[in-house]
Formats: sequence, structure tokens, C-alpha cells
Amino acid sequence: MALRWRIIALVAAATCAVAAAVGVLVHQASRGHELSQARQAARTTLDRAADAYARTGEVRGSGAELDSPDVPDGLRELVADGRYGSEFTDGPGGPAMWAARPAGGRVLSVRVDMRTSMRDIGTLDTNIVVAGLVATAVVLPLGAVTAGRMSRKLRTAAGTARRIAAGDLNARIDAKPRRNDEIAEISGAVDSMAAALQERLRREQRFTGDVAHELRTPLMGLVTAAELLPDDEAVGYVRDRSRVLSTLVDELLEISRLDAHAEHADLTACAVGPLVEEAVARTGVRASLRTEPPRAGGRTGTGASGRTGADRRAAATVGGKPGDGESEDGEPGDGVRTVDDEPVKVWTDPRRLARVVANLLLNADRHGHPPVEVTVSADGRTVTVRDHGPGYPEDLLRDGPQRFRTGAAERGRGHGLGLTIARGQAEVLGATLEFGNAADGGAVATVRLPATEGPPIHG
Repeated sequence: MALRWRIIALVAAATCAVAAAVGVLVHQASRGHELSQARQAARTTLDRAADAYARTGEVRGSGAELDSPDVPDGLRELVADGRYGSEFTDGPGGPAMWAARPAGGRVLSVRVDMRTSMRDIGTLDTNIVVAGLVATAVVLPLGAVTAGRMSRKLRTAAGTARRIAAGDLNARIDAKPRRNDEIAEISGAVDSMAAALQERLRREQRFTGDVAHELRTPLMGLVTAAELLPDDEAVGYVRDRSRVLSTLVDELLEISRLDAHAEHADLTACAVGPLVEEAVARTGVRASLRTEPPRAGGRTGTGASGRTGADRRAAATVGGKPGDGESEDGEPGDGVRTVDDEPVKVWTDPRRLARVVANLLLNADRHGHPPVEVTVSADGRTVTVRDHGPGYPEDLLRDGPQRFRTGAAERGRGHGLGLTIARGQAEVLGATLEFGNAADGGAVATVRLPATEGPPIHG
């Protein structure tokens, strides 16, 4: 149950409990007062009748009776013991207060009718119930309004906390500080935490960017100097390590720009199939490129080989034999084509999309097992990269890629920056990058481009 409804239920229960408690107290006090007055009246009348009976031997006109058959049994036994007392009864004759005493071996009794008094008490009880219902009807809306305001404030705080957790460090609750307002205190604490976290992350981002920038110039000199050294085994190792270190610095600079939201997509209409094929070829990774067939019901058209577009196999092996752009039977690969053999074009940033695909391919080649498969959907908006290795580790599937964390040891070694950059560039494109493991083994990364149309957008 939501907090709002819990508060409303609590207010209703408290109001009803208070009304019931007040009603019981008032009922008991009123009833006790009426019984006390009736008992006093009965005893006064009884004493007067006893005096009259002692003087005259008669009780006529005194309001008392001798040996009345309606005297309660308990009171009759009390008189038989030589004592006197009073008792309230609610018999067939209606509520009444009885008083009795011995009088010369007989029972002298007085009956005070209390029907009117009990009826008044019943009316009072009814009025108390009505007053309790009216009070509940008045208090409940006020409680609902108050609970609604509290619930909205808490939901706002929770939503802001979720936005901060998702990476929006500019999110703030901006609640006005108020004395003795715990929710305002919580909101202020969340805002203070977000501001401190944002400042700390900015310092770390600036530090990373400054370090990478300062290392870039001497590293370029180191790489250039290594290229000028005479060829031998040690020089080859120096050149290789220098290039690795230079690549690491470039990746750190790229991550720094992504963290600072300094990257903006430059959208243009481009053919995804040829773009992905070029990205595969540029990485040098041996991978098979496959295009999903168009949906049934579309125009098929006939290619130069005489086969319909629906029957042609849209697959090519890139980065190894068969040759680039050729299918396994030696014919030219189809890439990504429409039924009219025209490339499917989508609005995206080709440089960034190629960067995402290249990083996914290099990760699959470095940490997975062959064959590496690249699949482009018929509409060109989905690109899937799959290997047949041990798959992504559980912490990556749960938390996403983390820099300088390569996950499970069986997926090899690395800096852990490639997937982080791929995810960051996909976010710049407005695309989603999903990681998963195939049922029969292997890691699967899927890039889903947004359905964006229009002229190129410059950030």
C-alpha cells in the first residue's frame, strides 16, 4: 500500500478511535450520573415512606409499595436479611431503579421509572456517533491533502535520486528549507550529496583529461622516435608498447570528453550496411557479415543472377577468406540492401556508429572465440555482434561495462575501455547498447539506432 493511503487509513482509524473513546466515556459518565440521581431519588422517597408507615401504618400517597411482587429477587433477599439497598433493572416494564428496606416484617419498596433517562442517553449516544462520522468526514480530506503533499515530495525526492543514480548529476529537488520539516531536510541532504558527488566527479574527469592530455605530446614523440630506431626484436617491442600506450591515452581523452558531455552527434543519412562492412574491414577482424531478409510481403525484385531478392543470401566474410565483400560461394556479398537492391539509409552519425561497431568487434575478437558474426537488420537500425566464447561476465550484464575492469579471466585481458567508449558513443547517438549471452554460448552485443529522420543535426 502506498504511503499516502497508509496515512489516510491511519488518520481515519485515529479519528474513529478518538470518537469511540469519547463516546464511551460520555456514555458511561451520563449513565452513571442518571443512575446516581435515580438511586438518590429512590432512597429519599423510600425514607419518607418508611417514616409515614411508622407513624400511620400506611404508605398511601408516598410513592412506595408494601410487598410488591415486582421487587428484584436480589433486593428481596437483602431485605430479608434486615438490610436495605437499591438495584437497577431493565425488565419487561422498562428500565427502573428500585430501592427497598424492611418495615415491620414486610418489604417496603420504591420504583423510579428511568425510561426517559435511558432514552435520553440513547439519543446522546446517537448524536456522538453522528458527530464522530462528521469529524471523520472533515478530517479525512485534510489528511488526504496532507498525505498527498508528503507523498509528492517523497516521490520527487525518489525520482531525483534515481536520476542522479542514472548519471544526471544536474538533477536537484530544490525544496525550500523549513523548520521542523523532515522531508525538506531529506531533500536538502540529497541535493547536497548530489552537488558534492558532481564536484568530485568533475575533479576526477578534469584530472583524467589533464593527465591524458599532458601524456599525449611526449607519447607522440616517443612513438615517432621508436619508428626511427633500426629494426630488431627489442625495437619492435618498444614500438608495440608505445602504440598501445598511445592508444590508451587517446581512449582516456575520448572517455573524458564523453564524461563531460562534450561530444555531439552530427546526423546524416547513411547506408548502414556498407558502413558496418567498412568498419569490419578496418579492424582487420575476421568476421562474417549477414543481413536479415526484408519482411514478407514487400517487393522482391530480381538481381543480375536471376534470383529474387528474397532468395539471395545477404552474407559476406570480411577480414579474411573468402575475399572482402564476397559470399562463401564466391559471389559478391549483398551487404544491406532493400528489395530494389538499394542500400538502406538511416539518420545517424557514421563516424560514431563505426566507432561503436569497431570496439564491439575488437572486444569479440580479443576476448571471445571465433567465429565472430555481425548481423544488420533489414531496416538498418539494429546491428548485432556475436562471438562464440565464454560470454560476458555476470557483473557486466548486471552493471554494464566499467572502465579498467575486464570481467572474468576467461575473457582475456585488456584495459576495459572499449565497451565503455562504445556505450558512451551509443548514448551520443541516442542509441541503446544491450549486452547479453546467447543460449548456446557466446557474447551478444546489440546496437539499436533510434527512429530519427530529418536534416543533419549539429550539436
